[in-house]
Amino acid sequence: MTTPVYHTPALLNETIEGLNIKPDGVYVDVTFGGGGHSKEILKHLGRNGKLLGFDQDVDAIKNIIDDNRFTFVRSNFKYMKNFLRYHGVEKVDGILADLGVSSHHFDEAERGFSFRFDGALDMRMNTESKLTAATVLNTYTEEQLADVFYLYGELHNSRKIARTIVQSRTKVPIERISQFIEILKPFFGREKEKKDMARVFQALRIEVNKEMEALEVLLRQSIEILNPGGRMVVLTYHSLEDRLVKNFFRSGNFEGKIEKDFYGNVISRIKVVNNKVIVASDEEVERNPRARSAKLRIAEKG
Repeated sequence: MTTPVYHTPALLNETIEGLNIKPDGVYVDVTFGGGGHSKEILKHLGRNGKLLGFDQDVDAIKNIIDDNRFTFVRSNFKYMKNFLRYHGVEKVDGILADLGVSSHHFDEAERGFSFRFDGALDMRMNTESKLTAATVLNTYTEEQLADVFYLYGELHNSRKIARTIVQSRTKVPIERISQFIEILKPFFGREKEKKDMARVFQALRIEVNKEMEALEVLLRQSIEILNPGGRMVVLTYHSLEDRLVKNFFRSGNFEGKIEKDFYGNVISRIKVVNNKVIVASDEEVERNPRARSAKLRIAEKG
């Protein structure tokens, strides 16, 4: 079996700078993937430094780095705190999360992440989990489906789409990408078809993998396990996750509600390092088109 080709990390140098790596520090890459970020972090660590890499996708195992400073954990990052304790780690100096979907996920038809190919409606990051995109489409109520497409795809015609899906599945189960695309086609004009299809598939992927819930858990845990002065660096690729990270970094909560003490000081255990979000240069976007939508946010434990 060939090793899957993962994406080139976006904003790699800026990400490593943002971590402000201490040679003897303990770091966590919660989205190990192809190991691009982890390899770069290891270059900045001394012999006593330590790095743990998390990934729930079985394909990531093929990219494990042969380095005694590195520990791979096959798990969703929402279980970070428990697994760190299992490996004898109570506090860390930096956490990196690259929330983008790896290129190999989009390029493997049978993983079902892309509307470019026909394949099973799967979309599971962890292929051992039970919930697939087909399960969502064939078992969710009309109201549940409408909520998924509206909340995670920001589609204003979500109710009409949901109604048509429910009507279609009474005739035959929706199991293939090609079937699903035929159902969706009447809703999208040719000029915006790709963009709107991408939103539908994004919404399904987020629901299947419970991505927003996992991100909230990760952010909460990060405050607990970071050492004072420790950094959290997050790369986001769509507005939903970016809004969540931005609010949390600014205020310590997901609503973005800034609370102040009697003297007007912001009450939060975390503070923003870069007030202006970091984006890729034109030169990087030309080399790596995936970087176009990347936004880098950095915060520090107070």
